[in-house]
Amino acid sequence: MRIHCLPLSLLLALIFSPSVFAASPAKRSYDTHDYYVLELNPDGPTSLVDVSQMLGVEIIEQAGELLNHWLVRVEKPSIEARDEARDLVMDTFDSLKVRAGIQRRSQDMEARNFADSVKYLSRQIPRQRIKRAPPPIRRQDADTTARGVAQRLGIQDPMFPQQWHLVNDEFPVHMMNVTSLWEMGLTGKGIISSLVDDGLDYTSVDLKDNFDAADSYDFNDHEPLPTPKLAADHHGTRCAGQIAAGKNTACGLGIAYESKVAGVRILSGPITDVDEAAALNYGFQNVSIYSCSWGPPDDGKSMEGPSQLITKAVLNGINKGRGGLGSIFVFASGNGAAHGDQCNFDGYTNSIYSVTVSAIDYKGLHPYYSEPCAANMIVAYSSGSGQHIVTTDKGINECATSHGGTSAAAPNAVGVFALALEARPDLTWRDIQYLCIKTARIVNPEDPDWEYTATGQLYSYKYGFGALDGWRFITAAKEWTPVKPQTWFKTHSIRLGDGTFDGESNYTGGVPIPQQAEGERGVKSTMTITQDMMTAHNFESLEHINIRVWIKHARRGDVEVEIVSPKGIKSILGAHRIKDMDRNGYPGWTFMSVKHWGENPVGDWTIRVSDQNNPEFNGTFLGWNMIFWGSAADPAQSKLYELPEESFVFPPPEDATSPDTPSTTRLPTRPTDHLPGDHGTTEGENSKPAFSSPPTSTPMPTSTPTADEGYFPDLSNLTSNKKWFFGAIAAVALFGIGAAAFFWYRRRALRRLAYSSLPEDDVPMTSNVQSSGMMNGGASRARGTTRELYDAFGEVSDDDDDANEETRLHPGGRDSARREVGGNELGFHSGFLDDDEPPSVAGSTPGVAHYRDEPDS
Repeated sequence: MRIHCLPLSLLLALIFSPSVFAASPAKRSYDTHDYYVLELNPDGPTSLVDVSQMLGVEIIEQAGELLNHWLVRVEKPSIEARDEARDLVMDTFDSLKVRAGIQRRSQDMEARNFADSVKYLSRQIPRQRIKRAPPPIRRQDADTTARGVAQRLGIQDPMFPQQWHLVNDEFPVHMMNVTSLWEMGLTGKGIISSLVDDGLDYTSVDLKDNFDAADSYDFNDHEPLPTPKLAADHHGTRCAGQIAAGKNTACGLGIAYESKVAGVRILSGPITDVDEAAALNYGFQNVSIYSCSWGPPDDGKSMEGPSQLITKAVLNGINKGRGGLGSIFVFASGNGAAHGDQCNFDGYTNSIYSVTVSAIDYKGLHPYYSEPCAANMIVAYSSGSGQHIVTTDKGINECATSHGGTSAAAPNAVGVFALALEARPDLTWRDIQYLCIKTARIVNPEDPDWEYTATGQLYSYKYGFGALDGWRFITAAKEWTPVKPQTWFKTHSIRLGDGTFDGESNYTGGVPIPQQAEGERGVKSTMTITQDMMTAHNFESLEHINIRVWIKHARRGDVEVEIVSPKGIKSILGAHRIKDMDRNGYPGWTFMSVKHWGENPVGDWTIRVSDQNNPEFNGTFLGWNMIFWGSAADPAQSKLYELPEESFVFPPPEDATSPDTPSTTRLPTRPTDHLPGDHGTTEGENSKPAFSSPPTSTPMPTSTPTADEGYFPDLSNLTSNKKWFFGAIAAVALFGIGAAAFFWYRRRALRRLAYSSLPEDDVPMTSNVQSSGMMNGGASRARGTTRELYDAFGEVSDDDDDANEETRLHPGGRDSARREVGGNELGFHSGFLDDDEPPSVAGSTPGVAHYRDEPDS
């Protein structure tokens, strides 16, 4: 490694500057400066100082805990001189890279040295993240009710009896099952969980004694303490209360009520990738668990994931956090199921490094908001079927009674993990995931969403491997043998129809969708995994699989993707999303499944890509690859995984040992924005497969359409499907032909009749409506027909005040019709539907009115 001599002025600045190596990040000023993160090759020929001078930027500090990553900035130009379409720093970076590539054989040493020294540069744009809010005790001889547990353990927290997720008197099997662990002395002592959220009220009586200030920070306002300042900043405090609310006389109790909680505030405003990355590593040698109840919008149409920089930070926590045991990242699966959303379209929840937690309610039912997907690992208890989570709220002694959503399910899981780490502090991040899978408790075994895996274990897209049970988890953890180190391998990409995707986001080639394959819709493609591949990569046992796809499509939500293993186990990776109208397809999106955990991967893996067979929105499948993650056969040969350079082009640079990275993050917002207001009251279900029908079948409360939706919001969809459209036209045409035939036949019959004068007295409407009916069955039959006519239009007669009075129109006849033409009153008769004048009726029966049009003059 070359040692560069720094200018004395810069050396002194680095030594004495409070920002470059400060314990806390320097305050940002995005109004006056543009910020960038650059990754420096420590073995490169150009120093950090020289690089900064070439780019014209100021060095601020190291980017969180990422070595060789530096935050730099440049002053914004004046408003008059700004060109929003240009970025001078990125233009300089691109220009030097191009010069180095084009003139590799020339003497442009400056550009060559720069290219060899700078591995990565990205501008930092603040973005907003979204919040995602809202078993029997073993001692059979003890009182297991909430009152009995409180008396036995000396619990005086006034709202403890309402915390059904701790003790469920009504449905005792459905709770986190931790009170027996408290009796064993496990309360979370010595464990720190970080709430990466919208702040934490450390002044709360329930939290102040368990607050960890040293590992807390406000990345929104760049201040040391995570003070919740906005009216909506109560989410992090509520989640913290679920984990570590103290045993006192305030509100309720946390699952790990003697553990510590830190607050890292990122959700109260836009945040850049560098700050989010730093937040996910903040205090990572002291903090064991990061509780993350947020992500991209749960709107059924977003497909977003962490940027390359954020993924590096997560991997940094996995490789270096907790002294190398790995930070434990817990993510809420999302609250968008009612919108047809699925957690495999979220790059945070479908990360192999996340424990992804969905929700069940106090009856053990699936709440309609909780998102299903093949990345779901477990479920924990939260709102639904008339109950919410009771916890701490923002304020000195405030309590929350309406908390819920998968936002609340995730910290319930964090509380259990804190108890487990107190019992076994040597557990790695992968041990935690294994224990989740091995000890999860099956709920609603009759639910058709359960399927057997290749190892004989049950799995559900809604419930994952089952409900997290505190007693079962910690009991198993005490006897657990840590798993072998991780290994992985990436397959070569399979290319279909010479498909390509370039750096300018242009698709070419590929195989059209739909294409019939063995009688099924869509396109199938198969890759073969051999034992030699397993041996070559020191691979012993399968854990996660990643499937990366490149698919061009005019409406992304129409696409369905599934993969079938050599053992015939199918993972639905992406199902139909009716709200997703995006036209950019899948430019290298990575799906994940835990459904094949423990399965032998040797054999043929078959992917099927299909759509809704709508000719107006078609697409092509360009290609795919897979990454297999598992445990190493020989621990001595294992090594830490390093993230490769980000690339979305297809075919990608082939690399047999390293996977590509998830998609970049865009447009994040607040955590609970998409949690329905009735998340705690709507009844759950246990009878519907997650993906057997379109997501619109998910039960949702009825509501009045908004002004922009109208009262027939789906009517416009008819024109997007030609089958419906032309079918409707055909139905109208058939109706018209039938009506024409009826009136033609009727006209011919009436022409054989003679005209007669119309009486001047009142004429019952029964005669007006159907003269033929009157002639063939009397007034009673016609009167019934009249009532049906009104009922069909949802109306009643103007004269219907008296139930015994006959329904009538105005007096009619030739004279009355003539008077109406003159402007007096309207009279009508059966002939107003006829094209021609009917002939007069011969032999009229006295007292029966017959009609005729105005006679010829």
